[in-house]
Amino acid sequence: MSPQGGAEPIRPRASLRTAVVWEVLRDALERRAKAADRPVLDVLDTGGGTGNFAVPVARLGHRVTVVDPSPDALFALERRAAEAGVTDRVTGVQGDTHGLLDVIAPGGYDMVLCHGVLEYTDDPAEGVRNAVGALRPVGSLSLLAAGRGGAVLARALAGHFAEARHALTDPDGRWGAADSLPRRFTADELTRLVTEAGLRAASVHGVRVFADLVPGVLVDTQPGALDALLRLELAAAEEPGFHSVATQLHVLGERG
Repeated sequence: MSPQGGAEPIRPRASLRTAVVWEVLRDALERRAKAADRPVLDVLDTGGGTGNFAVPVARLGHRVTVVDPSPDALFALERRAAEAGVTDRVTGVQGDTHGLLDVIAPGGYDMVLCHGVLEYTDDPAEGVRNAVGALRPVGSLSLLAAGRGGAVLARALAGHFAEARHALTDPDGRWGAADSLPRRFTADELTRLVTEAGLRAASVHGVRVFADLVPGVLVDTQPGALDALLRLELAAAEEPGFHSVATQLHVLGERG
């Protein structure tokens, strides 16, 4: 993958958390637009919050509908879209994944983003099925969720060995009662959710393999370290061996 950022630069340190997903997403949008012979796609961002991905996608020229249960998040989305000059291409709708098909038009979108949603969904399989139900006969699903192995590694490196073992054996990948995430996934689990919903798993990437583990002082004080770490993240993301230790996992599902 290219280390260029598309609509928004990916140089700041915080962008290490989204660089891999943005690269996959941008390439998928380009391919989908060419295949559909339409420069403007209809994109649905379920659980899209304040528009971390929705606004950059709109800046590429696409129409984006964001469904989120939080009125405050949708208000922040509206403000963010206005600041980016894409108000006419971003629409906020209050709702959640469980009732997704009640608040948007089924079968009306070229791509659906489902990022950071399945961790909090009571029935992840239903959540993926609803997201797929929003797709046109030819479309793509961008699925991003927390990885089980990344939590195990992070707790172990922090010296919390009992919690690391708990996360390793817990059915939901939680490290204890104080864990803020209801569940985490393996790459196989996410891929199975996608395929059982009727899509082909076109690619699987590990996200934040190193970014959450490397001390900030090493990146901030060494010339060129940020770019080097970014390139390492992009390269490692495609290697299956690193999926098991990634903080997040990204699956691109396609239909048609």
